[in-house]
Amino acid sequence: MRSEYREIDEGRSRRERAKMSLSWRVVIVLLIASIALALSSRFTRLSAQATGTAREAVVLDIDGAIGPATTLYLRQGFAAAVRRNAAVIVLEINTPGGLDSAMRDIIGDMLASPIPVIAYVHPSGARAASAGTYILYASQLAAMTPGTHLGAATPVQLGGGRQPLGGGGSDRGKDKDSGKDSEAPADAMTAKTVNDAVAYIRGLAELQGRNEEWAERAVRQAATLTAAAALKLGVIEVIAPDIRSLLNQADGRIVKLQGGAVRLETAGLRINPIEPDWRAQLLAVITNPNVAYILLLIGFYGILFEFFNPGTIASGVIGAIALLTALFALNLMPINFAGLALIGLGVALMVAEAFTPSFGILGIGGAAALALGSLFLFEDVPGFTVSIPVILTATVASALIVLIGLAAALRAHRRKIVTGEPALLGSHGQVLEWSGGHGQVLVHGERWQAHAATALAAGQRVRVKGRDGLDLLVEPDAEPIPIAGERHAD
Repeated sequence: MRSEYREIDEGRSRRERAKMSLSWRVVIVLLIASIALALSSRFTRLSAQATGTAREAVVLDIDGAIGPATTLYLRQGFAAAVRRNAAVIVLEINTPGGLDSAMRDIIGDMLASPIPVIAYVHPSGARAASAGTYILYASQLAAMTPGTHLGAATPVQLGGGRQPLGGGGSDRGKDKDSGKDSEAPADAMTAKTVNDAVAYIRGLAELQGRNEEWAERAVRQAATLTAAAALKLGVIEVIAPDIRSLLNQADGRIVKLQGGAVRLETAGLRINPIEPDWRAQLLAVITNPNVAYILLLIGFYGILFEFFNPGTIASGVIGAIALLTALFALNLMPINFAGLALIGLGVALMVAEAFTPSFGILGIGGAAALALGSLFLFEDVPGFTVSIPVILTATVASALIVLIGLAAALRAHRRKIVTGEPALLGSHGQVLEWSGGHGQVLVHGERWQAHAATALAAGQRVRVKGRDGLDLLVEPDAEPIPIAGERHAD
């Protein structure tokens, strides 16, 4: 019996030793695999940093009104970030708003981006008003610098056909019964515009898990928030004083892309700002309302000058290029066609004053039409208005051109005629030869055949009173005037 028990104990000991050996093998294998995985990840990260193909944060700057140039610049920036295999895209935002069409294009590119996009209202004192609020809501991660604000996303409908997003006003009306503020828009068209904007921003808020109720208030009531209040209400996720702090705070957060949830690895990323290329810069220049307005006037005046002075060529070429460039820029912006028509009418009236003097009536009317059209050319679009000093300068310059032309016309009208038949009438001359009723006279240094109703003598002073073909009709001059070149006795 003892031998049997001894064999059983020995077998049990062997099985226990085998289990312990297997456990240690598993532990050792797992430990080696973990070390290998860590080393592999570290090596991949270091090699990516060394090659410069990844592990960087691409920074794009939205500064100023959002328009076609902004869309082109950001689209180029997103493509560059994909080529660089960037880890994240940071949009620095400081905008008063902009065009609805440009904003929606930008948001579409953001949502389709395979790289997470962080919207960052920066620097201190910046704002993400109007269209900037929608872009912030569309981003995978929203952040603000202390001292910044966002909101005022009420849309504004223009008569020009395009719809900008302008902040600073409320679309709430007054309830007729209670007299209290109502969130219902005043008319059907405004209701459609506002409700569409509300649905759009609520959809973005739902997609990114942000405060939907405040988003609706930003549209209906033009509500605004500071950075601290936005963080408290769940409109943004991070408050950071600079980009490095932002990237450190974003590290490890889970965000949603089209392909699914992604964990951000942003700590220690290399920051790589991308500037707009020459095409985006040129588009930004010509779509500046002041530049487009000045190009429009240069085009008008250049072509008109060429029309009234054929053969100048330079003015026509410059005017045509300026006018076509201005029309291209205006086509991309929300213009009021009534304002454009008034500008054209003003230029036409002032040109008419220069060529058909009306004692200033046409000129004054043209200057007034030009000024009014300039004011109405762009309406209530943040960042897309012509500055008052530019309008005043252009109006005054146009009026001066008209006055100079009018003064030149009046001087020409009062100037004594010195050529042609009118210049001969009333001129003084001297008889060179005379016989009977005919003879030759010297007038303006030229020898003319002449005849008169009375007899004349050589050397007698005469005055021209008419012309008969190639002969002059003369008469004795009652008040003779010395003829040029005549010698007088002392």
